[in-house]
Amino acid sequence: YYTPAMLGLKADQEVLGELVRTKAPAVWRLMQDHGVMWTLVVSRWFICLFIDILPVETVLRIWDCLFYEGSKILFRVALTLIHHHQDEIVQAQNLPDICESFKRITRGAFVEDCHAFMQVRRTRPHPT
Repeated sequence: YYTPAMLGLKADQEVLGELVRTKAPAVWRLMQDHGVMWTLVVSRWFICLFIDILPVETVLRIWDCLFYEGSKILFRVALTLIHHHQDEIVQAQNLPDICESFKRITRGAFVEDCHAFMQVRRTRPHPT
């Protein structure tokens, strides 16, 4: 992720896009229809490993899983956020709305209770 060309980050964002295409196709279509690149809405998620994106306790649980399971947890968390909020995301009408909806899905009760959030993440079909 942390090279000048950021090829790892770009590759992982494309992988997430493909996962969304199969798991939340309405969101994928919205992104395609508006020409929104995944880099615009999720790069901070991956670069910062969700720090300052999600509540601290949730981030620490994600990091525990990162050290135990590896980087696939980043895809699982991102996909869980998108899948859980897909009805809200697809209501976006333009680029600013899409960006704002991706900010909103990282806040609120769903992500604040880290135990429940991580349980939801475990019960969904795993993308990897």
